[in-house]
Amino acid sequence: MENTLTAILSDIGLSQEKVSAAERLRAAGKCDDLQKYLRMCRCDLIEEMHSTQKKVDNLDYLLRQIKGGALS
Repeated sequence: MENTLTAILSDIGLSQEKVSAAERLRAAGKCDDLQKYLRMCRCDLIEEMHSTQKKVDNLDYLLRQIKGGALS
């Protein structure tokens, strides 16, 4: 599980610090704490996704404004 956990967390873009923290919890056998930590990481990723979506929405708005001639 160690290599799988490290690989998955790295693949999804978690920092090395977060990957190491998760590995320490796993190695210590603190499964409940690991689950809580991973849920927190999930929430962080969702917030990042929402932030990115807002940026895309703003770009879409600008594109519509340019297409409609309201912004030159």
